[in-house]
Amino acid sequence: MSAPVSQFGRLSRYYLWYTVCFIAFVLSLALLEREGMPRVWLGYLYMFATIVLYAAIGVISRTSNVTEYYVAGRRVPALFNGMATAADWISAASFISLAGGLYLHGFDGLAYIMGWTGGYCLVALLIAPYLRKFAQYTIPDFLAARYGGGAGGRGGPVRVMAVGATIIVSFTYVVAQIYAVGLIASRFTGVDFSVGIFLGLASILVCSFLGGMRAITWTQVAQYIIILVAFLLPAMWLSLKHADNPVPQVAYGTVMPKLAAREAELERDPREREVRAIFAQRAEYYHALATSLPASWENGRQDVQRRLDAVRLRNAALGEIRAAERALIAWPKNAEEAARSWNAARAANLARARPPQPHATPFPGADRASSDIRRNNFLALVFCLMLGTAALPHILMRSYTTASVHDTRVSVFWTLFFILLIYLSIPALAVLIKYDLYSALVGTKFTQLPTWISYWANVDKTNPLISIADINADGIVQLAEIAIDGDMLVLATPEIGGLPYVISGLVAAGGLAAALSTADGLLLAISNALSHDFYYKVIDPGASTQKRVTISKLLLAVAFIAAYAASQKPADILSLVGAAFSLAASTLFPALALGVFWKRANHAGALAGMAAGFCVCLYYMLHTNPILGGSAAGQWFHIAPMSAGVFGVPAGVLVLIVVSLLTPAPDARLGSLIDHLRAPE
Repeated sequence: MSAPVSQFGRLSRYYLWYTVCFIAFVLSLALLEREGMPRVWLGYLYMFATIVLYAAIGVISRTSNVTEYYVAGRRVPALFNGMATAADWISAASFISLAGGLYLHGFDGLAYIMGWTGGYCLVALLIAPYLRKFAQYTIPDFLAARYGGGAGGRGGPVRVMAVGATIIVSFTYVVAQIYAVGLIASRFTGVDFSVGIFLGLASILVCSFLGGMRAITWTQVAQYIIILVAFLLPAMWLSLKHADNPVPQVAYGTVMPKLAAREAELERDPREREVRAIFAQRAEYYHALATSLPASWENGRQDVQRRLDAVRLRNAALGEIRAAERALIAWPKNAEEAARSWNAARAANLARARPPQPHATPFPGADRASSDIRRNNFLALVFCLMLGTAALPHILMRSYTTASVHDTRVSVFWTLFFILLIYLSIPALAVLIKYDLYSALVGTKFTQLPTWISYWANVDKTNPLISIADINADGIVQLAEIAIDGDMLVLATPEIGGLPYVISGLVAAGGLAAALSTADGLLLAISNALSHDFYYKVIDPGASTQKRVTISKLLLAVAFIAAYAASQKPADILSLVGAAFSLAASTLFPALALGVFWKRANHAGALAGMAAGFCVCLYYMLHTNPILGGSAAGQWFHIAPMSAGVFGVPAGVLVLIVVSLLTPAPDARLGSLIDHLRAPE
């Protein structure tokens, strides 16, 4: 039965008033900025107000009821469940990094939009309605009941393996969200990056700890409203600025030819070619060092030591001595470290020596073979993101929160609608930002650089988010002299477009909402998997409901482990997210999809398939990702590590089918369960 009209109307009034108050708050901050309030205080107000808001919703929605805590009482109206799921889905990767990825990679970046959007269509068609009809709490619940086995029919081994997969996938994904929280907090409050990460955990833990899925649902509806306003406002401003049209999707087609003409102009610019030639020379220098190891490392270390001794002997200035000491400390500790460092430096310089990649050209490459490699990686990434989406535990849990199977289907429609409001604007925003930088920043004198560059350069002094150096010493900014991190572009969009700082704070609040909304869902998925699926279902089936909820709350301390991992800056946001999706697709998708659509799939097959998919995917990542100790030389068919699921999924499906056919078929009870799941509503 659908949610009562009175409940829907009441919620509509609440969130309408919330939206009005939020707009009034932004206008108030705009007036304060106009009256001279310092920027840092505006940042503090945005951070404080949003965190207090989310914490307040958590306090109001606090509960110890199991059904309310795990699935929000199964009474969330379809439209609001769609908004909450969209907020859960629009993570830091979507809000912060996706437009930046399109800026850096052009057409290739569309793989994320196609994969994630297509993946949610798979959720709607293949998974969500069947999970809701099952009417349990978690994904391990479904897999354990579908495949049986274990003491008391609780599906012990399958459940434990599903719990492990849920934790690994969700943990990898949540690290990326917390990394984004640290990035936003450090930029807009001035605190250290690591401190910003732990500050951002406050609202995550309050919402999750007090109210579980109930609190997270109503918080995510509020967060979606902030996300929508924060993303569309600067996009509409840039659209109006460059195309005299406030609709980004329409401006997209107008600005694209202008961008293509500017790209061609920069490719022919002799000063650009001069800078690229300098980077090519630097790449050759590092290549020469790497190929003459270990002699080059030993000789270089001796030269650095002699320079330090020389400045000390002649009593040079303290600054000169410190510089020589830093040079010695920075010198690689051994030949192996030197090889890694110099090869990385060579690759970085080679990348900057290449001419600008045409934004609208699919799979550009020096020859047909390199173009084919890019095309194959594009298709592999789309594949992994689609199937990973259809197996993400924190998204699939949303299928349990509506009042009926029909409401679940309607909720999926609303989710797609609310996601597309953002996703259809992202490619347009990437083109608008790119055209603005190519036409306004490139060609500027170094003495007249805009102030936003120094702001963002100082967010992370170890690995600057943007750096501009006068490589050819002509005093003019060339495109090749700009090194920019895609993770900062959306957050810097208001400053790039010349909007007031209050809009920068609004965008930061939107990015924070996107990161926190997804982190909330992920942490709840982890704690529920440990408390409900592992502790209650495997260890202590007699645990009271109060004890189960309390343990779930205590296990949210895993957030601090994720925060520590994020503070180590393991990779960029999109790479972490890609790894999470490949792991989810390889481990969970075969068991979920075949569990619904193939009655012959059994307990042994599910165990073997999940193990095979996970192991193949993890092996490929470890074997080919330099950050994890692998080498790109070990890639199969030149597929990038983040798309490891393209090998893991077929392995999981094949092993599940073969083992199921070689072992006894499921019993009649499981057959009737499958018939019930697939029966018409």
